Amino acid sequence: MAHEILAATNAVVTLDVALPGIVWPWLVTVNMWAKSIGTGVIFMLFMLLRMHPESAKNLRLPTAIVAFVFINIFLIFTLADLHQPFRMWHIFVYSNFTSAIAVGSFMASGFLGLLTLLVFLAWKKKDETYDKVLLWTTILAIPVTLYTAALMAQCTAREIWQMPTESAQMILAALLSGSAVMILVGGNKLSYEAKKTLGVVLGLSAFMAFTIYMSEYIFGPMKAEEVAAVMDYIKGDGPYTVMFWLGQWIAYLLPMVFILLSRSSKSESILKLAAIFALVGLAIVKHVWLIIPQLLPMS
Repeated sequence: MAHEILAATNAVVTLDVALPGIVWPWLVTVNMWAKSIGTGVIFMLFMLLRMHPESAKNLRLPTAIVAFVFINIFLIFTLADLHQPFRMWHIFVYSNFTSAIAVGSFMASGFLGLLTLLVFLAWKKKDETYDKVLLWTTILAIPVTLYTAALMAQCTAREIWQMPTESAQMILAALLSGSAVMILVGGNKLSYEAKKTLGVVLGLSAFMAFTIYMSEYIFGPMKAEEVAAVMDYIKGDGPYTVMFWLGQWIAYLLPMVFILLSRSSKSESILKLAAIFALVGLAIVKHVWLIIPQLLPMS
């Protein structure tokens, strides 16, 4: 009897109520935004080296450095968002591969290792070896980009974060931000034809991402009552209505218009403006879509 009483008084309650408020704050927005750039520039370099090799040959080192920096930003903000950041080594030592974050941590670490190797090879001007490593880096960039969608899809009672649409949006975000950064980083190194190709990727990515968001905005409430309740935050007088539409215009609609204008006038300045708007707007769009489902009470 005494033993049972002792056990009861030493009980530890780990969670007895639902977590209130925002669990994933702006730190996760920066996480996703930086990851999109880090993987996206690798996609774009791989494409340019095959479509415009002479124009893109001098971008090996700058692209590897940009990818390396932004993937480190992604990892730092991921670590900062953990409730127990000093225990992050548990992910690697006590791995649970049914968790998207555990699998993603291994993939992101491997991706960072390949980026470090790319920086070294570009610095040593070993272009042939660089291109071989770039192939495997590009392949690994795909699941690294997609893993956040898997993580969000694991969240229960968050119908708006469906795996199919979120996967598409993660890839499109990488293509959008990657092409935008390459337009800005390429500068005079890239030919007009190479920049035009990047503009096409940017414009098509913006168009498809905008189409998916509008499909969710219009038809999503038919899917579930929870989605309809979430959409109220960005419809009518919702608290995030202005931010949502501001993000859609800055990230997608205005860049599409600027790209059309740049093609008709052959203006590189307008193309750069489209790239800047796309990068700024993407951060706004990602933040709104991250926050609004968390505003809905779980009970």
